[in-house]
This record gives sequence, C-alpha cells and structure tokens, in this order.
Amino acid sequence: MNKKTLTLAMILAVVPLMFPQAATAASVYKWTDENGVTHFGDREPTGKQTERVNIRTGKISGDQRPKSPQQQLDELEARQADAAGKREESAVEEARRKQREANCETARSNLTILERNSRIRVEENGEQRYLSPEEVQEQRQKFEDIASENCGAESSENAER
Repeated sequence: MNKKTLTLAMILAVVPLMFPQAATAASVYKWTDENGVTHFGDREPTGKQTERVNIRTGKISGDQRPKSPQQQLDELEARQADAAGKREESAVEEARRKQREANCETARSNLTILERNSRIRVEENGEQRYLSPEEVQEQRQKFEDIASENCGAESSENAER
C-alpha cells in the first residue's frame, strides 16, 4: 500500500508540472455569510448562494513568454530600420517626381515653341543654322515622347494640340 500511495503522490506532483493549465483550472467560489463577511474557497458551500471567480495566476499561458531585453532591442532596431528604409524610399520617389515634373515642363515649353511654326535656330560647331522641317518634326516627336513619359495622359493630349 505504501508503494501505491507513493506512486499516486508522485503522479499528483508531476501532473501540474506537465500540464500547468490543469493546476489553474480549479474553481474558486465567493460567498457572503449571514454576518456579511465575504469568504473565498475552492469548494462550493451547501445552502449558500455563490459566485464563481476567475483567477489570474500571473503565469503566461500558451506560447506567450515575456521577451528578453535583447529580443525587444532587436525588434526595435528592426522597426527603426524599416522606418528609415521607407523614409529613404519616399525621398527617392519625391526626387523622381520632381525630375519628372521638370522634364514635363521643359517638354511642354519646347512643344509650344515648335507649335508656333517659327524658325528654330541652333548652334553647331560655333555656327548657327536653322532646323529643316524634317528636323523640326523629329524634335516635335522627341518632345511629345518626353511629355507622354513624364506628364501622363493629360500632357500627351496637350502636346497633340
């Protein structure tokens, strides 16, 4: 009989270690006696109106373990690196947008000049000459392409006018 008692005691001692949620699953009851004193117990008293109480043990259930300071630092550094990368990316996008706007404005301006059917003078090797109608058409096509790439659909419609 001693072996059985010892084995049972060992099993009861090991079960809470293996299954901590089983140890905290016990119910706690709250009731007030006839003198107005509030009592708590793990057994429901007979003849008394009781209320079941939820208990917080301070233990974290499941896989949620507190993070070590090093893990918290690593996560913070990762978040900061992500934020810095996004800021850098947005700065690059801003520079690209400004460059596109400048290209668009230049192309529109040049198209306006070409649309006036005025003679276009260029300087080559220190000498000035006028563009031929074919060269003007080539330049017009070049600036329309630039406008369509940098200004979007609205500018290509304006360039065609």
